[in-house]
Amino acid sequence: MRWIRFDKDGQAAWGIVEGDNVVEVRGDPFAGYERTGAKRPLASLKLLVPVEPRTFYCAGLNYAEHVIDAARKRGEEPQLPQAADIGYRANNALVAHGEPIVIPKDATERVQYEGELVAVIGKKAKQLSEKDALSCVLGWTIGNDVSERTWQRGDRTLWRAKNADTFKPMGPWIETDFDLDRADTIVRVNRAEKIRFKTNSMIFGPAAFISRMSQYLTLYPGDIVWLGTEGAPENIGHGDTVEVEITGIGTLSNPVMREGR
Repeated sequence: MRWIRFDKDGQAAWGIVEGDNVVEVRGDPFAGYERTGAKRPLASLKLLVPVEPRTFYCAGLNYAEHVIDAARKRGEEPQLPQAADIGYRANNALVAHGEPIVIPKDATERVQYEGELVAVIGKKAKQLSEKDALSCVLGWTIGNDVSERTWQRGDRTLWRAKNADTFKPMGPWIETDFDLDRADTIVRVNRAEKIRFKTNSMIFGPAAFISRMSQYLTLYPGDIVWLGTEGAPENIGHGDTVEVEITGIGTLSNPVMREGR
């Protein structure tokens, strides 16, 4: 099942994607829903971010090549994390599929994409074993963890580097039927493929993250966990279009613009 949120006369509405159409529902996938008779063409809808999270969690460095590349750029010896490492992002940075990534006018040219798998929590959870951790997941979506690398090195909390407005595109929908072991993540800029990797080649998988988190944090319906990226991302700039595809889910696409241009 594919769940989307869309704009209906200025209000957020939920629907289920069926082919090229969306069946509108009353309620939502977290608290319960019922199908209505309303059906709309998917192409006619303005999509919203697929969920507005209560808490926006993110994995620390979670793919080996990305860890190695980041360390070498800092002139350090690479050290893979010894346990799933949890961070946070800010809701203000979220934008939907099709909405622009806006680079602040004083940002450097080192603004880069990071294509990521996102887990969407479907029910309240605490102290889950790794075996049972995925039982709280409603489904999966796609994120682009846009990052300003110069700010990332200088700002202790990453408040600008990772959390500037529009720096967290997410969407286009939540896919509940997803085979992680068969998925690839592909990032394209202006339709040219930049990176491709096995989505499940993580150092720590979703179950490890969610289990560890739940020992200390209560997870709630609508919380999201971004799960990291692989490789060495490249710069993006004004006029580019960035696509992040995860096979089995879909493609998140966003144009890029710079303030003042």
